[in-house]
Amino acid sequence: GFLEDGILVQDVSRTRRRYLGSRTFPWDVMAVLPTELLCLLPGVPRVPGVPAARANRCLRLPRLFEAFDRCETRTGWPNVFRVAKLMLYLLLGIHWHGCLYFALSARLGLGVDPWVCPSSTRLLRRYLHSFYFSTLVLATVGDTPAPQREEEFLFVTAGFLLAVLGFATITGNISTVIVNLSAADAAFYPDPGPVRRYLRARGVGGRLAGRVVRWHQHLRAQRKLPAEREVLQHLPQGLRAEVAASVHLAALRRVGLFRSWEHGVLRQLVLRLRPQVFGPGEFVCRRGDVGREMYFIREGLLAVVAEDGITQLAVLGEGLYFGEISLINIKGNMAGNRRTANILSIGYSDLFCLGKEDLAEVLAEFPCARAAMEAKGRELLLRMGQLDTGAEAAAMAAEAEAERRLQGLEEALEGLQTRAARLLAQLEASALRMALRVQRLEGRL
Repeated sequence: GFLEDGILVQDVSRTRRRYLGSRTFPWDVMAVLPTELLCLLPGVPRVPGVPAARANRCLRLPRLFEAFDRCETRTGWPNVFRVAKLMLYLLLGIHWHGCLYFALSARLGLGVDPWVCPSSTRLLRRYLHSFYFSTLVLATVGDTPAPQREEEFLFVTAGFLLAVLGFATITGNISTVIVNLSAADAAFYPDPGPVRRYLRARGVGGRLAGRVVRWHQHLRAQRKLPAEREVLQHLPQGLRAEVAASVHLAALRRVGLFRSWEHGVLRQLVLRLRPQVFGPGEFVCRRGDVGREMYFIREGLLAVVAEDGITQLAVLGEGLYFGEISLINIKGNMAGNRRTANILSIGYSDLFCLGKEDLAEVLAEFPCARAAMEAKGRELLLRMGQLDTGAEAAAMAAEAEAERRLQGLEEALEGLQTRAARLLAQLEASALRMALRVQRLEGRL
């Protein structure tokens, strides 16, 4: 097939026409011509073991490099592919150098001196000796027989120069792989180096520094990616939603609050979630703090503790959520936008964090979801004794009164608009009659 506007076209007739009219078609034809049959013609020199007549096969090298580039961009292990490709180039270079060494030895005479390939009846023995000799030369080991003739001196010198170039290429490729690995880790995981240097410069104790190191180690060991927004920010909005939904939607549906919500709400919500990881003994929120986020438990266990920070009142597990009471406006909430409990992470906890502004945007577009969340929050406040039913009734009455007054104002405004329209129509009619009278008077004059 071929790509047309970024879409793979696999129609056979269209592919045939495109290929026959391309620039690569003549080169492909020349590459597959059976030129080795020329050796059968009388008068053509034949060199056993050196198929120079098949050199036209090398015209396929651009196709090979194109295939390598496409595989490297599509594979999930690009660095492994680069190392394997480098090893292939290395073995192929040694093989070709060994073939040239054997051709030179055959021209000078096999076994005439210690430097050339020995005269052996077994072809495998000759190839292994040539390959070993080329490996020593290209590795710049130097443990080879001393050259005796001018051709041998030139061949060894050229081999050493190629070895220097090869070492530079190998070093550059390996350094590129290492840099890419480091860049990939930096893109997904935060770098612990600056934090540790900051703690060391500030004289912070080793216990806190150890917690920081263990937190970074947990992120790498469990493959937690806290920088998802930065990684996906360059994707289009629709594609970013698809990626986020495929990764997090299954975990989000395990939350009891979202099981009855429609798919569109969850797709809007999953784009605004921020993964956060809390370590053992770390407070997610404290009672009395101003609430700016709500949390959904993806993995791990959290404890609702008393004011002493030790006594556990309840344990929250996977699929539960907390912190929504301080974000949504529940009538009669005596806590306001303050946290109502102390939440402590027992082990390493993987949470989804949703900000107040993001939650308000989603709930404004889906009022049914807002009503469900307010009902859940009201039920929880009743169990905690934090709901003032009198204030709730007064707020609801005030809201009903405000709604009634607003409706009255709307009706009055509609009446005023009707009267204004009538007055405007009368004014236009009077202006028209005045213009007609002026026109008649001008005619009589």
